Amino acid sequence: MIPALSGPSVDGPVYTGVVDLARHSPAWLDGTVVVWSAYGLAVFAVLMLVGWWRARRVGAAAALTALAVPFVVVAAYAVNTVVKLLVREVRPCRALHVVTLEACPARTDWSFPSNHAAIAAAAAVALFFVSRRLAAVACVAAAAMALSRVWVGVHYPHDVAAGLVAGALSALIAMKALVRRPEGVARCLTATRLRPLLVGS
Repeated sequence: MIPALSGPSVDGPVYTGVVDLARHSPAWLDGTVVVWSAYGLAVFAVLMLVGWWRARRVGAAAALTALAVPFVVVAAYAVNTVVKLLVREVRPCRALHVVTLEACPARTDWSFPSNHAAIAAAAAVALFFVSRRLAAVACVAAAAMALSRVWVGVHYPHDVAAGLVAGALSALIAMKALVRRPEGVARCLTATRLRPLLVGS
């Protein structure tokens, strides 16, 4: 096991500065950020669904690539979770004993890297292989998700930065490997009961 990372020594002052700013911000702003932090990942699911629906009208290979996106995101999440278990960084809301907008996660729910940031970044990068427009929206949403996790107090800035990098790299590697020759697989699948998933009406 890797010794636990000491988060406060990395960017503790930056974290406390952001949390203090959040405490003194308008209630409507804090409320919006809290909701986004908790439920914003649903936006990425919607973007993936839209990407798949549009890809069906392009062709079976495009649809197959779009269908791979959620699986790639799940794989990126799994990689990120393994890193979490190895590093075992204590949440900043416990290490620094600050008042945060969101309840502090359990003691064994480690902080580094951020799962939310990793999932968001993985979705954004994977969607790039489906639609650049959707990917652009996802990139903005991913940045907002990463910032929100610090704002509500559950992550250090370096947690979300590492999560973004881990998610993006995992998705990039996986998608490049998957899209090399999707045509052959797509042709085989269109001859099965999975055809409606790959070909639009």
